[in-house]
Amino acid sequence: MKYIIVLCDGMADEPLGELGGKTPLGAAKTPNMDVLAPKSEIGMVRTVPEGMAPGSDTANLSVIGYDPRRYYTGRSPLEALSIGVDMEPSDVAFRCNLVTLTEEQDTYEDRIITDHSSGEISTEDASVLMDALKKGLAREGYEFYVGTSYRHLLVQKQGKVVELTPPHDILTRRIGDYLPKEPVLREMMEKSYEILSLHPLNIERKKNGKNSANSAWFWGAGTRPALTSFEEKNKKRGAMISAVDLLKGIAAGAGMHNIPVKGANGGLDTNYAGKAQAAVDALLREGYDFVYIHIEAPDEMGHQGSAENKIKAIENIDAYIIGSVTEALKAAGEEFRMLILPDHPTPVRIRTHTKDPVPYLLYDSRHTFKGMREYNEETASQTGILEEEGYTLITHLFDCSLAELS
Repeated sequence: MKYIIVLCDGMADEPLGELGGKTPLGAAKTPNMDVLAPKSEIGMVRTVPEGMAPGSDTANLSVIGYDPRRYYTGRSPLEALSIGVDMEPSDVAFRCNLVTLTEEQDTYEDRIITDHSSGEISTEDASVLMDALKKGLAREGYEFYVGTSYRHLLVQKQGKVVELTPPHDILTRRIGDYLPKEPVLREMMEKSYEILSLHPLNIERKKNGKNSANSAWFWGAGTRPALTSFEEKNKKRGAMISAVDLLKGIAAGAGMHNIPVKGANGGLDTNYAGKAQAAVDALLREGYDFVYIHIEAPDEMGHQGSAENKIKAIENIDAYIIGSVTEALKAAGEEFRMLILPDHPTPVRIRTHTKDPVPYLLYDSRHTFKGMREYNEETASQTGILEEEGYTLITHLFDCSLAELS
């Protein structure tokens, strides 16, 4: 028996007037999910515990079976694990986004954040700008590390966890009310604008119609996490397929294998087919029992406020991942269980995360559940199934003792 989670980051949403009262998931053409839905268990799950922020960090920890209330120590330390940063217990890690700020204002605090990802900047461009920050912001006790795309890292020795605002929560707002109260972090952010706004690479990006990555933004502070082994906990050999450092870090902390995929970038144009093939190879040829296929694109399109592109991302997942993986496993005669869900909603209306429960679909190649005509937020809420503790859902995935219902 093989097990798959297809995690469609930020896929859940609200009904939109422009879509005739449907959500992007409801409006998307998803023939492969439509085939699975009538045969699957469909319900809702609360992935973000009460009192915790609705981030991809807490929500994905939950989906992969780790209670965030017990294991969560901050987002950045998980990302540090993914790039091999050996944190001491007294170190504090901060996510360092390369963001786009308006430039016409006279003072830094009056600028407005327009893009938390600098147009989904390439890792190649970001590396050049991060090198400039490493030199221009160098000071004892602080170290920068290059991650992927706009997502990078700052580690402070003998640090203190402070409250900071995620940039995707304040898009289109004046930044002055959200800057760090910690003076060193604020000073570094202000100086980063001086360094980056005049950098030749950003000048060239603007000439080419791209967003300027003109400021660092620190958030997600935390200390070194300690996750228990996924294999010991679940008696399953697991692998992670993701372009995002956060997910790679969760996998590294849990002792799972990270499988790299060429062309996987966390954006709308990510290598969907490559991720599907990597999953199939891991399950059928490399002896893994479980794969976690994470796709960032719906979340990024939600942050951009684009219902059209969010629908495209969902349709790509359906065609190139869900369709390809189910077809390959069935052709191989392999029994499998597949769980499809988002980690949290990222409504295009508000362009940030919410903590509402999300819809899930659980398919078993051996059993027929009493499903629904299709899989989306509306049908999932109609089943009356609500998993209140998200971290227990993976136990449900691994429970193969369920009797055939029809």
